[in-house]
Amino acid sequence: MARSLGAWRRAVAGISLAAGAVGAGALAAQSAESSGPLTVEIHIRYSHYTPSSVTVPRGRPVTFILVNDDPIDHEWIVGDAAVHERHRTGTEPYHASRPTEVSIDAGTTKRTTITFPDATTLTYICHLPGHEAYGMVGTLTVTTR
Repeated sequence: MARSLGAWRRAVAGISLAAGAVGAGALAAQSAESSGPLTVEIHIRYSHYTPSSVTVPRGRPVTFILVNDDPIDHEWIVGDAAVHERHRTGTEPYHASRPTEVSIDAGTTKRTTITFPDATTLTYICHLPGHEAYGMVGTLTVTTR
């Protein structure tokens, strides 16, 4: 009985994680009303982000869990048009020092925590050769609540 209960708990946890990944925007809005930590999980599979749209509140720390399920490396760069233009022609092969610029090796998970001070709309893009053109782009909306 304990073994089947454990399997059930793992299954429920998996469903919760999957629902969180798909409904991260709703999760962010709901969590903004509470005082607990806010976590958003983004999966990378077939060179696409899931979810491809996330909403978070301004002024609150958000921990992004970036899960690379692909057998190739990726990156998660979040910013405005100027940030992305710089990275399209940039020379940084690996990102590790800025919370908004993360390299995620194949089959690994990275965490980064960011507090967005203003309401805005940003994009997250993988700028490795050909990835953006293939569709590895997402939208991050920072709301006033």
